[in-house]
Amino acid sequence: MSQLITVGGIPLHPLIVHAVVVLVPLTALGAVLMALMPRFSRRFGPLVALGAFVSIGSAVLAKEAGEQLAEIKDVTADHLRWGDQAPLWVGLFGLAVIVFWFFDRGIPASRKRPVWLRVASVGVIALSVIATLFVLAAGHSGAEAVWASLIK
Repeated sequence: MSQLITVGGIPLHPLIVHAVVVLVPLTALGAVLMALMPRFSRRFGPLVALGAFVSIGSAVLAKEAGEQLAEIKDVTADHLRWGDQAPLWVGLFGLAVIVFWFFDRGIPASRKRPVWLRVASVGVIALSVIATLFVLAAGHSGAEAVWASLIK
């Protein structure tokens, strides 16, 4: 059993999941705008890429902290399943955004994106939706597990 990481006596997991639940959808919105609007990508691409990088780290940290918490507190199978898969999809999404931005940033405003990058933008949009759905499902199942019995 590993040492439970806490901040001010509160387990890290419920704190860090808030970063994931905010950052991933926000970064996904930015990624969709980058994919659809080259001008947005040129202006805000570095910020969206940074959001993707931090999203990956926070999703992995949330999973690790959640596994520590699960050793001392029962967790629903539903939350475990979504929580196990969310970092994978956030990681794929984040890497796709960073790679997309890396190649897109060098294209002058006077030129169109190459066909392969336009095709890649469809993948970025798809991964944006998938990662957001997995994060929302994990977050919802976790919140339901914690709060449902207290509200009813």
